[in-house]
Amino acid sequence: VQLQASGGGLVQAGASLNLSCAASGRAFRNYAMGWFRQAPGREREFVATVNWYGKIYADSVKGRFTISRDNAKNTVYLQMNSLKPEDTAVYYCARGATHYSNSQPRTYDYWGQGTLVTVSS
Repeated sequence: VQLQASGGGLVQAGASLNLSCAASGRAFRNYAMGWFRQAPGREREFVATVNWYGKIYADSVKGRFTISRDNAKNTVYLQMNSLKPEDTAVYYCARGATHYSNSQPRTYDYWGQGTLVTVSS
């Protein structure tokens, strides 16, 4: 399984970005898909996931970010609105080990290479 994330870039505060993550492999629909991020000097943190039971968001992004998936295209998206400087990080997509993977990184078994999002003030 390979995950290819794209869509990052440099934007000003208040702008929007839409990240994409294309997955190889079969049975994409059977697995949860998540987004995590890691800012310089900080640990990787959960952003959002979509699994069989719905969507889960970190409190810091609720109301601003939306995760979605297109099973026909083996792709998961992260629409990011009202970006803030504190959203600056490398964003990683990940495939869950199961259909119910949640916010814990240990419940994901494949990771993409990351895409850098930089939000200037």
